[in-house]
Amino acid sequence: MHLQALPGDPGHRGDGGYAAAYEHARRDAEALVAGGVAALIVENFGSAPFVKGCAGDRLPPWQAAALARVCLDCKSLGVPVGVNCLRNDAYTALGIAAACGLDFIRVNVHSGAYVTDQGLIEGEAAQTLRLRRQLGVDGGDGSDGVAILADVLVKHAAPLAPLEPEDATHDCLDRGLADAVIVSGSG
Repeated sequence: MHLQALPGDPGHRGDGGYAAAYEHARRDAEALVAGGVAALIVENFGSAPFVKGCAGDRLPPWQAAALARVCLDCKSLGVPVGVNCLRNDAYTALGIAAACGLDFIRVNVHSGAYVTDQGLIEGEAAQTLRLRRQLGVDGGDGSDGVAILADVLVKHAAPLAPLEPEDATHDCLDRGLADAVIVSGSG
């Protein structure tokens, strides 16, 4: 589910501010759940153009706060909820997930290096897994924890070096220790 552009985002039109974005998100979430979705993933899609989401270029605070607010609201709808901080901010996503009791995060580039419209993005699997452990949401205490869903050959990106889908999947799961992979295609 895509959040609209927020105040402070280049695409924001000044139409209702945060309250309007939250109301729109709530209507979308309710419609999706009524339609039978198994889970919700909240993304800051309206905040394009996106920051890289890596060290030195993390999500702006207003986007993180808005995502947290919407995710927390979605938890009341009775389906698993996750968050994706576009373009690739697993750190902020984990913080939101830990604070809001979310079920999963999506990471577009978990391992490897990809050329994107934001430039070169390198996966931060080592840092992401360590942060998940530090936040106590890795399931090590017997709880379900926050799952990491990692894209394989994520759309709108190309691997820096040629990479077969099987190898990319192996890298995400066996080397990057993602809990599951997402296959999104090339579009």
